[in-house]
Amino acid sequence: MARKSAPPKLGRPSPLPASPEDAQLDRVPNPHPDTVYAARFTFPEFTVMCPVTGQPDFATIVIDYAPRRWLVESKSLKLYLNSFRNQGAFHEDCTVAIGKRLLALLKPRWLRVGGYFHPRGGMPIDVFFQAGRQPAGLWVPSQGVAPYRGRG
Repeated sequence: MARKSAPPKLGRPSPLPASPEDAQLDRVPNPHPDTVYAARFTFPEFTVMCPVTGQPDFATIVIDYAPRRWLVESKSLKLYLNSFRNQGAFHEDCTVAIGKRLLALLKPRWLRVGGYFHPRGGMPIDVFFQAGRQPAGLWVPSQGVAPYRGRG
């Protein structure tokens, strides 16, 4: 039996990509492509720079998806999400770009990305992206990020 090679970043030192465009997202085969299930990634330390003021914006990004043939490799996802750190982008741009990039890479049955941004100027901005319909009978809990009341 031929040994499958590991994704390029798995098990290797990996510097932070300079930008989301430079980041390489890896995928691995889904060991259960015949089963409908949900996978979730919660990234509570997302940061991006405001393109107008240059000030940092902070968010919790929650990614839910029902895979088909592919799973996203978590280390490459962490590096990709961290690559936004020094970029100037609006909250809507970040959330939608993450969703579109994962959709193109994985071609999942269903994908949902919630961007829960901390308030600046007294107003939080929450952005949601969804592709496809949640499969019937698929249990997916709430994304677990409280509506704004100090987010605590």
